[in-house]
Amino acid sequence: MRLAKVFAISLILATPTLAKTAPSPIAAAVADTASRGADNVKLDEGRKPTQVLTFLKLRSGQHVLDLFGANAYWAGIASPVVGPKGHVTVWMPTQFYSDKRKQAFEAFEASHPNVSIVTSPFEAPDLPKSYADWVILNDNYHDTYWQNDKYKIPRMDPNAFLKAVYASMKPGGTIGVIDHIATANDDTRSTVEKYHRIDPNVVKADFKRAGFVFVGSSDLLRNPADTHDVEVHDPKIAGKTDRFIFLFKKPR
Repeated sequence: MRLAKVFAISLILATPTLAKTAPSPIAAAVADTASRGADNVKLDEGRKPTQVLTFLKLRSGQHVLDLFGANAYWAGIASPVVGPKGHVTVWMPTQFYSDKRKQAFEAFEASHPNVSIVTSPFEAPDLPKSYADWVILNDNYHDTYWQNDKYKIPRMDPNAFLKAVYASMKPGGTIGVIDHIATANDDTRSTVEKYHRIDPNVVKADFKRAGFVFVGSSDLLRNPADTHDVEVHDPKIAGKTDRFIFLFKKPR
């Protein structure tokens, strides 16, 4: 009888410890490397997905909009986190949706029933209306200031892009914006053309003008060793750029 009591007490004491050490749904999804693909797993070191998505408050049941997400990096993590009651919609500009990428995404989609994709020209984003509880825009907002003949990207209006994103979100929905930091200057388009970086204050001003409310920021991806004067794809800095993380909200 005495041994039984000791065993029962041990179980009670052990239960809180087990609960504390159990991984969060986000951490569990990130740790499932077998289902995420080797190329995407390689990006984890620089992107810190568990910490970033925890800060951005990804949760079960949410309707997610993953902008520029056809590599399935964020979708592969978000899909199991939001679960069968949630959904992940990826949007990809047609300029970057090659036949090879389309084939790869269709294979991913077949094994993730709560994921779908929509495509449209970059300059005319066709997004689902009043859909998203949670949006992620990773390392691509600066491209709304980019113009490139090779990829058939005309000069665009960032305000029009944000108007489409705003309309795609539910009142109270949030959007996480991550991008490469540029030194403050008066020529955003030239900076984007040269470095593929953007001044964080430009982003804040653009989102405020579009109607978003700034919620907060995180230094998780800051890198003081980045001098901001190197193009982000340069091997010296690729994957290790100094990046901001902003969280904005669409008012209710």
